[in-house]
Amino acid sequence: MLQEKRKDLDHERQKQVLQKMVSELSRLEPDLYYQSTSAVAQRLKSYLRKGAQLSVDDRSLMQKLSVRDIEMLLSLH
Repeated sequence: MLQEKRKDLDHERQKQVLQKMVSELSRLEPDLYYQSTSAVAQRLKSYLRKGAQLSVDDRSLMQKLSVRDIEMLLSLH
């Protein structure tokens, strides 16, 4: 039960961080909105690796995600 609660909290935090990253990246790349979900997910993964301004905890949480995981989180939002 406690493990499930932790996963739910991690999932919610990942969605929040992902939304923040999308906002930041959209300011840098205005045409991001018009790209496919898979292209956006790949761009976000690259942005994470190359310099997204995240706390150590958030970076650790987000680096666990694959491009496919990011796609799924984007589609749920």
